[in-house]
Amino acid sequence: MSHQSDLITTDIEKYLKDHENKEILRFITCGSVDDGKSTLIGRLLYDSKMIFEDQLSAIEKDSKKHGTTGDKIDLALLVDGLASEREQGITIDVAYRFFSTDKRKFIIADTPGHEQYTRNMATGASTADLAIILVDARAGILTQTKRHSYIASLLGIKNIVVAINKMDLVDFSQEIFNQIKSDYETIVTNLPNHEDLNIKYIPISALNGDNIISISSKCSWYKEQTLMEILDNIEIHSKDSNSFRFPVQYVIRPHLNFRGFSGTVVSGEISVGDDITVLPSRKTSKVKSIVSNDIKDLRPKNKDEEVESIQKAFAPMATTITLEDEIDISRGDMIVKSSDIPKVSNNLSVMVVWMDETPMELNQSYIIKRATSVINGAFENIEFKKDINSFEEKKVDSLELNDIAKCTISLDREIAVDPYYKNRYTGSFIIIDKYSNNTLGAGMILESATSISKKTKQYTKAEIELNKYIRENFPEWECKAIWNFS
Repeated sequence: MSHQSDLITTDIEKYLKDHENKEILRFITCGSVDDGKSTLIGRLLYDSKMIFEDQLSAIEKDSKKHGTTGDKIDLALLVDGLASEREQGITIDVAYRFFSTDKRKFIIADTPGHEQYTRNMATGASTADLAIILVDARAGILTQTKRHSYIASLLGIKNIVVAINKMDLVDFSQEIFNQIKSDYETIVTNLPNHEDLNIKYIPISALNGDNIISISSKCSWYKEQTLMEILDNIEIHSKDSNSFRFPVQYVIRPHLNFRGFSGTVVSGEISVGDDITVLPSRKTSKVKSIVSNDIKDLRPKNKDEEVESIQKAFAPMATTITLEDEIDISRGDMIVKSSDIPKVSNNLSVMVVWMDETPMELNQSYIIKRATSVINGAFENIEFKKDINSFEEKKVDSLELNDIAKCTISLDREIAVDPYYKNRYTGSFIIIDKYSNNTLGAGMILESATSISKKTKQYTKAEIELNKYIRENFPEWECKAIWNFS
């Protein structure tokens, strides 16, 4: 299973090339507090020989110091790097680790189990292809198990491994394993997009390595794959959309002969000569040139003022695009293919994970950051809050820390609308406090929505008269008419 190979001693260059081209699986470990998430990652790092001797020696000393695992090495210390984490024996921040096998490379996000740090778990899950849900065999399914499963599914993770840990403490009881499996299956139908989920169940002992790399003799009734075999062979469901999306990050104007629009192609591809549309303005043009980041000289090559360019750009390339027409484009605009234009709206139906201790209030102005767009927005309505224990939909007027809810949000200007399930890059956003600049929550776009406040807003007589006066006397201000709906 080790990342080591015979090629290292015979042909190091070929080994490095093969290693570079390996498929990458990004996964997270999550679950409740003390379910063994950090220990599991430590076990994977240890068994994959991804630990340096001096690091292993330091961990052995720390294990004796903390005394949490008796005479055994506390593999969780490989991941829990913060002093506060080691003192409390819990994961607080998201810890990213890397290891590889002969088949794949892996990026692991060890996410905290404590409810207080659910926001950190959501951060780790946002880029993952697979989630390992750890369950303590002695405790069974807990609230955080449900919460993390719901968030993982909500964020589009289709592969879920339910690892029932600490089986050594229940004598590898098949009955207990089957009961926990049955309990988890009862919550699956309540998870978002549950029809698309690929769920596997495995009994393990992360501390002792049972069923991690090889089938444990202590668990003879389990005949399926080991955890490492699952990670090595499971199909990675691509979340990438084929639709071309290019959020403009900034405009490049090094001299009078060049005006390009820089950013990262987040999905799809574009070629020179393709018809494009700029959103939300809906202005159109054609791609004149595509300049890669490898091209340092933007001076014209000839009298036609052409610069060195490439023919095609595709995700996830960072590049610069020039257009045949001089049209107004700025940071936050989205360039798309004219043959594949998404809806444009300033009213969105969204799912929100609230991540701040200050409650979310309706009709309060927040900063909404989506891709390169920074927009003012306000929540008009909370359609329902999801009760994680019962999975009931409850009507509320505000959101508290760790609440998950479906809401309607109104923005002060239009944006291109991509549902999250179609494009995770342009379908996600974060909510920022206008005064403290703290990140308050994360959201996933479901679809465009009809504004509520515009239908129910009642203006005073003075507001209507002032609006009329401005429209009549200052037409250059382009003030829109207001009135009360009957």
